[in-house]
Amino acid sequence: MVTGAASGIGAALARRLAADGARVAVSDIDCAGAERVAAGIGGHARFLDVADAAATRDLIDEVERSLGPVEVYCSNAGLLVPGGIETEGDGWQRSWDVHVMAHFHAARVLLPRWVERGGGIFVVTASAAGLLTQLDSVSYAVTKHAAVAAAEWLAITYGDQGIQVAALCPQAVRTPLLEGSAAAGAPAESAAAGAHRSAADTDGVLEPGAVADATAEALRQGRFLVLPHPEVSTYAKRRADDPDRWLAGMRRLARRMSE
Repeated sequence: MVTGAASGIGAALARRLAADGARVAVSDIDCAGAERVAAGIGGHARFLDVADAAATRDLIDEVERSLGPVEVYCSNAGLLVPGGIETEGDGWQRSWDVHVMAHFHAARVLLPRWVERGGGIFVVTASAAGLLTQLDSVSYAVTKHAAVAAAEWLAITYGDQGIQVAALCPQAVRTPLLEGSAAAGAPAESAAAGAHRSAADTDGVLEPGAVADATAEALRQGRFLVLPHPEVSTYAKRRADDPDRWLAGMRRLARRMSE
């Protein structure tokens, strides 16, 4: 099962899973988009608002009845609410529901079954913003950090019971979400160099298919962090080594972006 699969990374994950021989349930609030993706891979389109816990349970139950046990769940749906402290409560709540609680709505159903069956794979699409930050959206930055924490907690708690958990953390990817977005976790080094660049300018924009391929390889290797942009590992290490320097660099980048 793949959520948010009508376009972008979700669609690419669905295509890669199908290419690898899986029967794929393509779910999204965009029914027409999900149907197009499903038609192209011989998959099965389903409507799902991942913020709805009851609907998530019902869909997982229906998929398991009609297609068989769910073995891989890609919790991929996402959104971006631009803005800083002026962000209203509904924007915060929707971001929290989609980027954090949606993972637990699915995990609450699947993980007990997987423990009983002896295994399963749960992929959380977070973001480089979850390891670094997102300058143009405080709600995205905060909830994507929470998404990484959610994946970590699941991996720690269930890793010894045959459950594989992965956190997918790309930077810029050519998806609808990229439109209008500034630097998702752009490195402080680019600001320190005096460059007015976004993450896309710094490390390039990946195609969704490349992200899906990187995810498949990470799962094959049993890695928790999926970093399609390998530079993110370097930035995260530098952030951990010297948080004050990293914050100063990000402030310089933010100033340049506002000029």
